[in-house]
Amino acid sequence: MNDAACAQGFGPVASLETDSVLTTFVRLLLDHAAKRPEAAALREKEYGIWQTTTWGQLAVLVKRLAGGFAAAGMQRGQHVIVVGDNRPRLSAAMLAAQALGAVPVPLYQDAVAAEFVYPINFAEVAFAVVENQEQVDKMLEVREQCPQLAHIWFDDPRGLRKYEEPGLSSLEALCQAGDAWVTQYPGFFEAEVARTQPHDVAAMFFTSGTTGNPKGVVHTHFSLLDRAAAGQKFDKLTNTEEVLAYMPPAWVGQNIFSYAQWLACGYIVNCPESSATVTIDLKEIGPTYYFAPPRIFEGLLTTVMIRMEDAGAFKRGLFHHFMRLAKRVGPDLIDGKPVGIIDRLHYAIGNLTIYGPLRNTLGFSRVRVAYTAGEAIGPDLFTFYRSIGINLKQLYGSTETAVFVCLQPDHEAHADTVGVPCDGVEIKLSDSGEVLVKSPGLLKEYFKNPEATAEVLTADGWYHTSDAGFIDAAGHLKIIDRVKDVGRLMGGANDGAMFAPKYVENKLKFFPFIKEAVAFGDKREKVCAFINIDVEAVGNWAERRNLPYAGYTDLAQKPEVYEMLKGCVEQVNADLARDLLLAGTQIHRFLVLHKELDADDGEMTRTRKVKRGFINDKYSVLVDAMYGGLSEQFIETAVKFEDGRSGSVSATLKIADAKTYPAHTKKAA
Repeated sequence: MNDAACAQGFGPVASLETDSVLTTFVRLLLDHAAKRPEAAALREKEYGIWQTTTWGQLAVLVKRLAGGFAAAGMQRGQHVIVVGDNRPRLSAAMLAAQALGAVPVPLYQDAVAAEFVYPINFAEVAFAVVENQEQVDKMLEVREQCPQLAHIWFDDPRGLRKYEEPGLSSLEALCQAGDAWVTQYPGFFEAEVARTQPHDVAAMFFTSGTTGNPKGVVHTHFSLLDRAAAGQKFDKLTNTEEVLAYMPPAWVGQNIFSYAQWLACGYIVNCPESSATVTIDLKEIGPTYYFAPPRIFEGLLTTVMIRMEDAGAFKRGLFHHFMRLAKRVGPDLIDGKPVGIIDRLHYAIGNLTIYGPLRNTLGFSRVRVAYTAGEAIGPDLFTFYRSIGINLKQLYGSTETAVFVCLQPDHEAHADTVGVPCDGVEIKLSDSGEVLVKSPGLLKEYFKNPEATAEVLTADGWYHTSDAGFIDAAGHLKIIDRVKDVGRLMGGANDGAMFAPKYVENKLKFFPFIKEAVAFGDKREKVCAFINIDVEAVGNWAERRNLPYAGYTDLAQKPEVYEMLKGCVEQVNADLARDLLLAGTQIHRFLVLHKELDADDGEMTRTRKVKRGFINDKYSVLVDAMYGGLSEQFIETAVKFEDGRSGSVSATLKIADAKTYPAHTKKAA
């Protein structure tokens, strides 16, 4: 044990090996600090240099912060919000709160100040730990509406030297107060840690709030650590893994991978310098365990394809030649299926010249396991990564289930499923096709909302996911859409046809040119859609064709862009025609929106889930124009800019028709 850890009196706690889930987060920390004090726990890139915090140093820091919290009056069961990017001292602050039996509540760092008012007041929050000046300014802005917010501590002091606000101070000052508290009350920290039990509340996460105010999902140490242990066992994770923590800590997926599993496994979590340096940091770290939603994988592939299109003819030809080979034999190789000797040799050459350098460019040269979740991933995108030797898989879960419900085993990864139930999970389908889950990782409750809790948790322990799906012959779960979003077409040739908007939207988003899509059709005679272009991909496409444009709105309305997107829509229609169940939901008309859908404008959640009902109401004039047979429609829309200013964007949007296809007579497999 290192000197600092010895000085603070950290000793061994209950072994992880005996029962990894009958423990708490802080006990796991202290166990690592006792057994591996010099091992790296966290790294943070600052001024271009990676700084390491060992388990021994982290335990000391947590004890100091816990003492500071106690001196400030933090009590067991109280909530403390944590706002910022992934930072070692913010993780330490969460552990320090948990050491006292308080409940950390991470909130989205990109939220505007007004979005903090509801969760702060609803959870009666008196304490806030934030990253920097930006987040301090937001807290001070809402303080008048949240008078109970008495204490605000910040990590990064830059720009805050002249701030004179009651209750505002740095984490360093909090540590100094903690030193005095620990000296005055020796043994206090250890007693509080021992007092906290596995089934006590450990954290609260707010849901997206797509249909109203977000709900506070309450989880215990046991529920979170049980699911972390299930994932650890499933993928044979060890303390040698390297993880890059770059998604919002308020997202339960990031919290599981970079907090719960971090403490359960004892691996190293790396925090990028900023969102702008993530790609560089990814290559420097070379994570072995990686998690990202499909849009991240889409963005990485789009960047690669843009660079490749700008390459010389020989390089471009070589790339496409070996990618055709990879698409044909790569998935079989990674799945352990038989491949001919000639193809193996050919692939080995491709691995040396194309696939290996490409994995290195993406930062995936050391990835052993990569997961994607949150939305369906396109089969072409999924196949691309697996074909170049990246073990990309899918999982299924939610905030209420502590993420891990279904996971794809190695050699059984399919683009159209989300895997098989993992340890401790049972799944069944209701008469309506809703997926029901029983798991040790289920939420304890929705905070101060017994009615909502009773709606999702049955008396015998089944959780209503609100997802519609089915289990295929191989035992893998397939998700179609949210139950509430599955509708029916009414009138016309496809009267009564099932309409699953997310399924249609995801098919559109499989194309690199389409960033977001919103499909309409419930209780209507046909399907129409809004499209958001990916300005980087379409901009590069336009530049290669010497097509000038002046910003997003101008580019989105170019006739050439519409023609290109029409081809994408019609390809989706051709795919839908192959499935008798969904052939009637082909897209008849579409338009390209004049602005990107934005969480700041209320059109998406902070996890980038489309608020379909809100968009339908906000853009009702466009919806009516599509269904009314118009060829164009003027619209002016209020927007919020990043600096807080408000403005408007207006344009006359074209509405295009798309070709539809007769349904195939044979149902797709």
